[in-house]
Amino acid sequence: MESFVYYNPTRILFGRGMTSKLGAYIPAKARVLVLYGGGSVMKNGAYTAAKAALGKRKSVDFGGIEPNPEYETCMKAIELMKKQKLDFILAIGGGSVIDAAKFIAAGFFMKSPWNILEKGAKIQKALPIACVLTLSATGSESNINSVISRRKRTMKLAFASEKVYPVVSVLDPAFQATLPLRQTINGIVDSFVHVLEQYLTYPVNSPLQDGFAEAILNTLKLEAPKILKRPNDADARANIMLSSTLALNGLIACGVPQDWSTHAIGHELTAIYGIDHAQSLAIVAPKLLEVECAYKRNKIVQMGKNVFGVCTKDKRLAAKETIAKLKKFFVDVGIKVELSDYGIDKKQAAKAVSENLVRIKHLPLGEHRDIDAKKVEKILLK
Repeated sequence: MESFVYYNPTRILFGRGMTSKLGAYIPAKARVLVLYGGGSVMKNGAYTAAKAALGKRKSVDFGGIEPNPEYETCMKAIELMKKQKLDFILAIGGGSVIDAAKFIAAGFFMKSPWNILEKGAKIQKALPIACVLTLSATGSESNINSVISRRKRTMKLAFASEKVYPVVSVLDPAFQATLPLRQTINGIVDSFVHVLEQYLTYPVNSPLQDGFAEAILNTLKLEAPKILKRPNDADARANIMLSSTLALNGLIACGVPQDWSTHAIGHELTAIYGIDHAQSLAIVAPKLLEVECAYKRNKIVQMGKNVFGVCTKDKRLAAKETIAKLKKFFVDVGIKVELSDYGIDKKQAAKAVSENLVRIKHLPLGEHRDIDAKKVEKILLK
């Protein structure tokens, strides 16, 4: 196991009705920007419950955060906060809304907020954030990460800072009961791949972290079919919600190498072609494992045995069978795994994605830093 420092200050309020306790963790004199996306938060009860928790605090609404939050939209929110002299953000929604809240919180104090994304400008301070989660996927409710898009420049960039950890997050599975099935499945796949990025690297004698990772993968694999059959299954929703949070709150990353090349390539597919984030991950992950199998074989075989029940003794065959089972899992839950399924020419995509990664200086990728532009093309041409 490698050395590590672990820190996570986010308070989690988990369970039905827990939004009612949110007000205890927001300063009484806070002046709050209430941030959300479309109209779903009005229909599922999250908005009403969150506003009730704010009580008499001054609050100003800002809706319209996109599924891939846009830089320009976030800048409008910053302008509103300054005009209204607001000092606290309450994000009601999924990862996109929370990611936007993080950028707004940090950008509020920056002369040139774009530098956070393009130049990696260090964040010295940020406004406090509270979250009411309505879609489990990104783990943003309890981590330091944010991804922001700038469609005009065909860019989707990430940043991370401990300054944007949410102060408190409400995880009430009831708010997800009315989610469209597509969003639920996208969230499951996104969470699953988050675990893979931290787990499928190379062994470093970390049985505890591996066990945590495998437990999350097995839980998602077990609960996904239940949600497909019974979208209102409260227990399945709760298990998926907690699994998604734990998949990317830093815990399973402690002391182990990480990859994140699937996400980097997937982000470019989304930026260029507009396909859902989870769809891009399901396309890239199996192909990347095939290309990188020589480096990842031991962990792929371990996942095959402990998650997919692969008992083949020959490691090469076991790895191949495991990748096939991973692909089948994605297909079984309703996510297509080929670029052609989305009407995308893989030769054109391979070139466009590799060129974009070069342009934004994101190469090389992978835990061994061995994935260059040529290998990105090789992955997408599989």
